[in-house]
Amino acid sequence: MQRQRASSFHPNAYLKHRRNVVDGLKARTKIIKMMENVDMETETTARMISEFVALGYHSSLHHLHLLEEEKIVKRSGKRPYKWTLTGKGQKGIIKDE
Repeated sequence: MQRQRASSFHPNAYLKHRRNVVDGLKARTKIIKMMENVDMETETTARMISEFVALGYHSSLHHLHLLEEEKIVKRSGKRPYKWTLTGKGQKGIIKDE
């Protein structure tokens, strides 16, 4: 089995208060990258996020709650909640090509 390089994970996918397992890092990286690329106008519900990143609904919701504890994402409105990035946390390194 080939190990994935640590640099391929989004910096905000790492949790401070939980153990960082590779599968969780992959899932949170997919969620964060998807949310960075979506318009702020778009309704980003847990169901929409789970379909877009090809994760189960409950898995996506679990990782959204973990990111919410770290103040990386926040939810607003009534059910179904709209999830947005807060802008807190580390930024990725931008490479000029």
